[in-house]
Amino acid sequence: MRYAALDVRSLIAGSLSVGLGTTKIEPGLTGGHLDGIGVYTRALLQNLPRTGCTVQPFSWPRPGLRRAGQGGQGISIGTPMPQSFEKASFIDLATPGAHRVHMPVDVFHATDYRIVRMDCPVVASLHDALPIKYPEWCNPRLRGVKNWLQRKAAAKADHVIALSHFAIDELVECFGVDERRVSVVPCGVDDEWLETPDPAAVAATLTANKLQPGYFLTVGTLQPRKNIGRLIDAWLMLPPSMRAERALVIVGVRGARSEELVARIASLQASGENLVWLNSLSDHQALRHVYAGAGVFVFPSLYEGFGIPVVEAFASKLPVVASNASSLPEVTQGAALDVDPLSAGEIMEAMRTLAQDGAVRARCIAAGRVRAEQLTWQNTARLTLDVYRAVVSR
Repeated sequence: MRYAALDVRSLIAGSLSVGLGTTKIEPGLTGGHLDGIGVYTRALLQNLPRTGCTVQPFSWPRPGLRRAGQGGQGISIGTPMPQSFEKASFIDLATPGAHRVHMPVDVFHATDYRIVRMDCPVVASLHDALPIKYPEWCNPRLRGVKNWLQRKAAAKADHVIALSHFAIDELVECFGVDERRVSVVPCGVDDEWLETPDPAAVAATLTANKLQPGYFLTVGTLQPRKNIGRLIDAWLMLPPSMRAERALVIVGVRGARSEELVARIASLQASGENLVWLNSLSDHQALRHVYAGAGVFVFPSLYEGFGIPVVEAFASKLPVVASNASSLPEVTQGAALDVDPLSAGEIMEAMRTLAQDGAVRARCIAAGRVRAEQLTWQNTARLTLDVYRAVVSR
């Protein structure tokens, strides 16, 4: 048999032992900044135990660094894997079919494309096909590596989790994944996002960041697909009085191919425009406060496997302007004003509508709240557990 025999009674009872890849949430490896995969991984780590399974986190150390307890490899959340992913991948390539990493779990879930053959079933979350589909948007130094990692993940995984139905077509087209091996499990938000944060704490965070309530907000790493440049174009098309009253607040770290955008932001700020870039906002509660202080959320992304910030905005009772491209209409389901992300004018009109039209604003807030209540991390965890059970019981 390929895998060790499983105790069927334990599966029925829900006591499945799950190994979860946590490299993307290790502060010593990420500097404390979580991208979308990091948010997803952290949410699973927090919510899967509530479904009744046992979760064991595992993280890949940097190449050449020693095991935990011997100093220097930056892992504090997961149990360190016995070697770096790079070394394990080399062994995997050199001995195909002959070597499998031993994992003391019933199933292993890789959330970040770091896949090697294991002696248990492997589930992989493939978030999107960005480096293959749109290589011009990615860091050229990492493009080949990312493409290789994603293809390997697709080939080695016993089952694939996609975050949206849109993503399935991408996985089939770019990786040749068998659609019968794919399950769709949407992302979500924690319960606390559905609660109103303390007004005094919100005010303190806004004061600390020199923000006046009611601003236009966008959240995401500065990279071409996020379409921040066109969002700035749209904001600059608004009447000067509205721009003076409602800043454009951008939350996100600098990403690949963002040099021109960063320079433009600096130039606009130097010229006195009411534009704020929060590039080091890593505290989870502070991010909630920034959402709570906004007036309109704008997410004009050109490409998303899901788009977690949209759901965070819905949960925060914000009216949302969202792109009508890729997976986003599937996420919004009519709760946002969907716009052509290539049209700065269309983005601007939707921003102005949600800032000025109380009826449209109220409708979007109410519909968004309903949608957020459907998309919680608890639900994601329950659906993910269903995938594990189906895979290990084959």
